[in-house]
Amino acid sequence: MKLQIRDAHAGDLDAVLGLNRNAGVSVTALDPDSLLEQFRSAAYFRVAEAEDGTLAGFLIGTDHAGSNQDPGFSWFQAQGRDFVYIDRIVVGKPFRGHGLGRVLYADIISFAEVRVPVIGCQISLQPSDTASLLFHASLGFTEATQKVDAQGARLGVMERELCSYPFVREHYLADGLPTLPWLADRQLPDAGPACASTALQP
Repeated sequence: MKLQIRDAHAGDLDAVLGLNRNAGVSVTALDPDSLLEQFRSAAYFRVAEAEDGTLAGFLIGTDHAGSNQDPGFSWFQAQGRDFVYIDRIVVGKPFRGHGLGRVLYADIISFAEVRVPVIGCQISLQPSDTASLLFHASLGFTEATQKVDAQGARLGVMERELCSYPFVREHYLADGLPTLPWLADRQLPDAGPACASTALQP
């Protein structure tokens, strides 16, 4: 199975909504307006595309300069550190069980570790999401705190310290990262009518 990991395009957004809609109860609902706002502003928004053009999955990440309604994101902001926060990851049902989630996580960790000291996310503890807890633990995430959301669900706020960041900060960040494609920031789209005209349907 060959997949391409690339930045999301405006034309991907309908498929992203569909993937999110079918992701199950562990992934929060996403409406077209919220998705469009994330497309315009997220520090990291990448998709996995199959050879036939089908979107196999996606991952959206917000940094400390962005906005997010998650209690986990608010907790990281309150710590006063720069960070990247994983808003959501979804892998389509036909593509599960092949390690695509790990590939997407490896990609965002590579993005984050040359920019910030920590990457974070939140997972459900009640109702329990044991698979997600084990997945994050296997990737070096530990629980930083617990929160309760507006619906009364208990959440684990997870973090992973990025051990490469001190070296990058000392040697590169003062003068900027080298001009290499894999180190480039995401090119944010225009926030004007051209972007808003994408065929997003609820």
